[in-house]
Amino acid sequence: MAAKRILVIGGSAAGPKAAAKARRLDETAEVILLQKGGDLSMASCGYPYYVGGTFDDRNMLLCTPAGVVRDPKFYLNAKAIDARVNTEATAIDRKAKTVAFRKTDSGETGTLPYDKLILATGAVPRVPPVPGIDLDGITTLQSMKDADFLRSVRDEKKIKKAVVVGGGLIGIETAEALQESGIEVTVVEMLPQLLSFLDFEMARLVENHIRAKGVNVITGNGVAEFLGKDGKICGVKLKNGTELECEIAVNAIGVVPNVKLARDAGLEIGALGGITVDEHMRTNDKDIYAVGDCVEIVNRITGKKILAPFGDLANLEGRVAGENAIAGDTVSFPGSIQTGICKVFDFSAGSTGLSEANAARNGIADIVTVVNASTDKPGFMGGMLVVTKLLARKADGKILGAQVVGPGNVCKQVAQWAMAIMAGMTVEDMVNADLPYAPPFSLALDHSIATAHIMQNKLKGRLKGISVTEVKRKLDAGEKPFILDARGPDEYEAMRLGIGETLIPLGAIRKRLAELPADKNAEIICYCKVSLRGYEAALILEANGWKNVRVMEGGIMAWPWGRER
Repeated sequence: MAAKRILVIGGSAAGPKAAAKARRLDETAEVILLQKGGDLSMASCGYPYYVGGTFDDRNMLLCTPAGVVRDPKFYLNAKAIDARVNTEATAIDRKAKTVAFRKTDSGETGTLPYDKLILATGAVPRVPPVPGIDLDGITTLQSMKDADFLRSVRDEKKIKKAVVVGGGLIGIETAEALQESGIEVTVVEMLPQLLSFLDFEMARLVENHIRAKGVNVITGNGVAEFLGKDGKICGVKLKNGTELECEIAVNAIGVVPNVKLARDAGLEIGALGGITVDEHMRTNDKDIYAVGDCVEIVNRITGKKILAPFGDLANLEGRVAGENAIAGDTVSFPGSIQTGICKVFDFSAGSTGLSEANAARNGIADIVTVVNASTDKPGFMGGMLVVTKLLARKADGKILGAQVVGPGNVCKQVAQWAMAIMAGMTVEDMVNADLPYAPPFSLALDHSIATAHIMQNKLKGRLKGISVTEVKRKLDAGEKPFILDARGPDEYEAMRLGIGETLIPLGAIRKRLAELPADKNAEIICYCKVSLRGYEAALILEANGWKNVRVMEGGIMAWPWGRER
């Protein structure tokens, strides 16, 4: 019986993973990988950190964990995979089961037969249709070539000002890299907020941190034109007429699936523009699979199709396709709950599952949210702030989503919530979660467990919370609730909101009830630094007959607007 030939198109993340998995399952198979560019297995998520100087050796973006560069020689010797760089697949003949190719360095052309074909053609940058987009000095950060260019900008130290267009993951990471290279950076985002996977108030906390690090942030405004002089960019004109001087601009408004090869071959393309695949990563052709940034997958919570161009998912999908190409459709990829995280200077910002805004867009109304602000471990162990917004289904407490930001261990918190969502856990499951505890690593009640306790109290009606966004809305509308700050006088003098609050320390409330509104139906909002004392203050007031008492969730540490001090 002739050896099976597996042909893989695309050499970034999903393609090499699929090829490697196929080889591990069948030593006799002929595995060929075609890569249009000159590099293989690029750690594209590491580009901003190479640009920013976190590490200086370019080869680290191409290395195995053991430090071996993944070049064609490595693939041939270590994995018996014929990896051909500078080789562009130009057409697929599904009837003949062949792929036409062209060598980009020599112009040589030819065809290769396949038994099973795996497409990992990735994505291409979304390009804004505005005048001046072709000026010299405008780039993306999507390829090794882009990373090399921006790293040269850092090393040459000639550029003084840069504009980053787009406030998503890549935009923010690029802004940090450039700012830490000594360049004055402005981020321009057309939406009202940065990092659209977060809800507004959580994104605003991140924005405040970015501004504090010296990056100028403009939201709610888009690019009208790139301005040039002698063919080179010299500025960016915004839609409101503002002009920003710059010597480079980085376009980071997202990517779109690279599906031309698949579309020309008659493969099914979904409504979102990605290749349609089933749970086995198989296309509508039984002998062709597709993986990575070029495909549409299922959101495991909503059941709807999504685009999810992330390196971890690409590897998981590639592993599934590689196995199925060898063994038949025996394994499946169930989709994503859209878990992600990014570094933002001294902050991290992560999320998993649904945000409140995403739930609303998907018509999911039966939800309840809470915000918890606390340290990730005890203060005597250098604990740092994390702020979590948790989303659960009101009817049964099923956990639907979590967002976490702050300088503390955000990754740990997001990972815990991701596994809870994947397991279908409820708030009641999480309130007694058995997690590892020792002071160097965690609070006695981990931040995530405490967040679940807050949600449990809210679901049981014990906590009547109000978000910082709703408090701000009330104040902006001219409403005048009685606002009670339950901290101590020293804390109040060191930091306060200045929104008309009255300071009554928690320990003094029972003796100072006469200072509260005489009308027991008056609206009262309690808070403290993180609103634990605010919650206890609210319980005291309710026990003494006040009927409309709410706790500002997250307290001062979750307040994303200006403070008096």
